[in-house]
Amino acid sequence: MADIALTIAGSDSGGGAGIQADLKTFSALGVYGASVITALTAQNTRAVTMVEPASPAMIAAQIDAVFDDLAVRAVKLGMLGGPEAIATVAAGLGGRGVPVVLDPVMVAKSGDRLLPNEALAALRRELLPRATLLTPNLPEAADLLGQPAATDEAAMTAQAQALRAMGAQAVLMKGGHAAGAECVDLLVTETGITRLTAPRRQTANTHGTGCTLSAAVAAGLASGKTLEDAVRAAHRYLQGAIAAADGLGVGSGHGPVHHFHGIWADG
Repeated sequence: MADIALTIAGSDSGGGAGIQADLKTFSALGVYGASVITALTAQNTRAVTMVEPASPAMIAAQIDAVFDDLAVRAVKLGMLGGPEAIATVAAGLGGRGVPVVLDPVMVAKSGDRLLPNEALAALRRELLPRATLLTPNLPEAADLLGQPAATDEAAMTAQAQALRAMGAQAVLMKGGHAAGAECVDLLVTETGITRLTAPRRQTANTHGTGCTLSAAVAAGLASGKTLEDAVRAAHRYLQGAIAAADGLGVGSGHGPVHHFHGIWADG
């Protein structure tokens, strides 16, 4: 029987982030992917030109349809939209008993804001307490806490603990926005801190990195890995996808990572 992961997120017409990135990641890691689309976006590697949210009723119907038939073993949450959509997703996941990886998508790589400011309170209230793992980058963590972005590992740890105090069981602080030759991510759980490092690669092709990492963690959880093992495997997978990204040659802006770097012959 297939291991099944569900992504609840927005659609990226350029294929590099959102639902498309999540399903590619699930497939690359040997997990069957189901999806609930929360919004349509018109975007490419340069910009987001239009966003059209799905109705709360449609979001709820998709969630019910998937869970009524598929044995979902993990859920990844990405771009959700406004407060009504967030409340709908929270209600739809209530009582399902599956791990939830929450990627608090707020701003696209192009700089376009994807989460309205008025939805922040709903995200904190409705979904942080349901998160098995929260995966913010440094600006997102700062937004959620109403604080300046962390600039060192001590501040990253403190902000992760503050986010755990708001309800998330564990927090993966992503250091991609920090400075330095080494990129450091910190997994902060009830039992300790796991430090994950990688060389900081000089590439513009990092569209969809956050979506891909959170989807990879969800895939690991769906296949039965512990949280720490799922995060470690997801980190390795993403680093490979970034390393191979320049070989894709997709678009003229911030291109996508190479989700199938371990499968395609030219990967």
